[in-house]
Amino acid sequence: MAVYAIAFIAYAIDLARRSAASARAADAAAGGPTESAGVGSVAADREPALQGAAASGGRTTTAPPRAARTPVGRGRGGSGSAPSVDYGRSPSLRVAVAMTVLAWVLHLSADVLRGIAAGRVPWANMYEFALTGTLVITTVFLLVLLIARTDLRFLGTFVTGLVLVLLGVATVNFYVSVVPLPPALQSVWLVIHVFVATSAVGFFALGFALSVVQLMQSRRESIAATADAVKKSFLATLPDSTALENLAYRVNIVGFILWTFTLMAGAIWAEKAWGRYWGWDTKEVWTFIIWVVFAGYIHARATRGWRGSRSAWLAIIGFSAVLFNFTVVNLFFKGLHAYSGL
Repeated sequence: MAVYAIAFIAYAIDLARRSAASARAADAAAGGPTESAGVGSVAADREPALQGAAASGGRTTTAPPRAARTPVGRGRGGSGSAPSVDYGRSPSLRVAVAMTVLAWVLHLSADVLRGIAAGRVPWANMYEFALTGTLVITTVFLLVLLIARTDLRFLGTFVTGLVLVLLGVATVNFYVSVVPLPPALQSVWLVIHVFVATSAVGFFALGFALSVVQLMQSRRESIAATADAVKKSFLATLPDSTALENLAYRVNIVGFILWTFTLMAGAIWAEKAWGRYWGWDTKEVWTFIIWVVFAGYIHARATRGWRGSRSAWLAIIGFSAVLFNFTVVNLFFKGLHAYSGL
């Protein structure tokens, strides 16, 4: 958790630097001096243009200030955003990613050691599921960083913050010692069903983070033409809301496929353990509700008029239902799936 906290701080510093760089770029694009370029430097930029005007018979060809010609990096803003810079070489960002990888290694070691101590897979109660689930969230995030064409390291603040909060809650409130498995859990389906469920949660969490940033970006874009302050936000350096929505949709599609298998595998396991595929148990009902919400999200996303903020809110509601299912349902509802260990 300490290493995750360091990564979270480093990601937050990167966002702060993005805001400062966006403000400088916005000032330069407006033709005003920036923090790093005073009146003298602006005048120096204009001097070659004046000399050229004298040589060309008075025609003035004004060159833009040097600050406005900063190379564009991979993190680009949407419509109306100020010119961006190359954030790939940001020291704080590289430290953040390195700390995330180190935290992932320590997290994986803790999860493996818990499984060795228990003599089984480490996801048989709420504490172990939280430990493994947050590990999967970080794993999905790091894998997406490797394979995605878009630089998504700006999501690190949201992902590491979420993992840090969930790990803290699990450690303080959900921790239990290793105990033998109940008879119903002594099945190979514990490995298959729960692992696929945690994988789905990992993708849903990343889709949730993308949807939150999408809503923030969409709001910025809607007022960027009238509010100068939003042009100087770190959001101006990120992909536009449409690109974020497309990324969230792809990630949530993978999570939905995994959750569909989770629902099917749970029914098969229920038939083997209790002799019926479906019994309207509270956990079964909420698993189905989550499936319906994300099915509605996918359908709405494919329907014209339900793109943008509406689909983002559906994705956020879906992940909120996942968290409700994991916490409130496990803690306060009784049923055949009451395996919280508390």
